[in-house]
Amino acid sequence: MKKSAKQSTQKSTAEILREYGPFPDADRVNGVTFDGRHVWFASGERLHAFDPADGKVQRSIEVASHAGTAFDGEHLFQIAEDVIHKIDPRTGSILATIPAPGGGGDSGLAWAEGTLWVGQHRGRKILQIDPETGKILRTIESNRIVTGVTWVDDELWHGTWEGDESDLRRIDPETGDVLEQIEMPAGTGVSGLESDGHERFFCGGGGSGTVRAVRRPKRDAAGRQR
Repeated sequence: MKKSAKQSTQKSTAEILREYGPFPDADRVNGVTFDGRHVWFASGERLHAFDPADGKVQRSIEVASHAGTAFDGEHLFQIAEDVIHKIDPRTGSILATIPAPGGGGDSGLAWAEGTLWVGQHRGRKILQIDPETGKILRTIESNRIVTGVTWVDDELWHGTWEGDESDLRRIDPETGDVLEQIEMPAGTGVSGLESDGHERFFCGGGGSGTVRAVRRPKRDAAGRQR
């Protein structure tokens, strides 16, 4: 089969809509997800949930929270060093545990198509894995450090952070080609990425202890930014 020509990358500058935090008892933001009502973020030994309307923390769960966080519509998934925990958000109980594919080198985490998508930090990859066994189903190569992963409207996005430069990238899930790039302000890191399913991305801010809401670019009929 003949491969289609590589598409040019659409580039834009991030429009930061709001910054949440810093939060009490949360020195870092290691992963971010959204359950339709609350934004959850990982911070060392706790998962915190805040209301994006007012930015106030509503509750916290004591669980190892070292990297990416995801939500499947009912359960939370949280990377804890070399494993991924499945968590009941109502009780905080760990329901199941599977090995993390990077053995401690994992970063972002997302839920889509009934599977987990795991970012590899230094490995510069995104892996699709079976949420029951941890078996790797697909590997997507990246040319940048991957710090967060999310799916929205059949689009695969990931965050990057190298030195003082960070951006959000929409990539082709088959080839890994970068289709769209949103550049964050200099010195603004991305340590976790999630979409609200509409016009916002939620981006973890690493050691700043903040979460930033970034506008998702709108499209015209041809799929171009506008």
